[in-house]
Amino acid sequence: MIAQKYRFHGYGSLRYLYKNGDTIRTRMLTLRSIQNARRQQPRITVIVAKKVLKKAVKRNRIRRRLYELLRELLPQLPPQTDIAVTVFSPELLVLPHQELKEQLVQALERAELLKK
Repeated sequence: MIAQKYRFHGYGSLRYLYKNGDTIRTRMLTLRSIQNARRQQPRITVIVAKKVLKKAVKRNRIRRRLYELLRELLPQLPPQTDIAVTVFSPELLVLPHQELKEQLVQALERAELLKK
């Protein structure tokens, strides 16, 4: 799981991110991001709707898999950024780890969020 300081707290910042953030859409997920000058480190959230998977166990498994990948990529992310990853495909539940990482890295590169 990702550390508490890298998570969102409350709905106000998420609402701002959804309203004003840049959106990158891939086949399985959407990545929204925005610069936040008031933060010292990036904030990240992963959203998996009930519409995607009905069982909470499966939604949480997707969420944990993505949080782990984002935790590994954390040093490469810009420090003052808010990021929301929204999952649209239940296929992420059974997707091999390497392919899932490639999908996520591809979305982050398209959003110009990964430092090389």
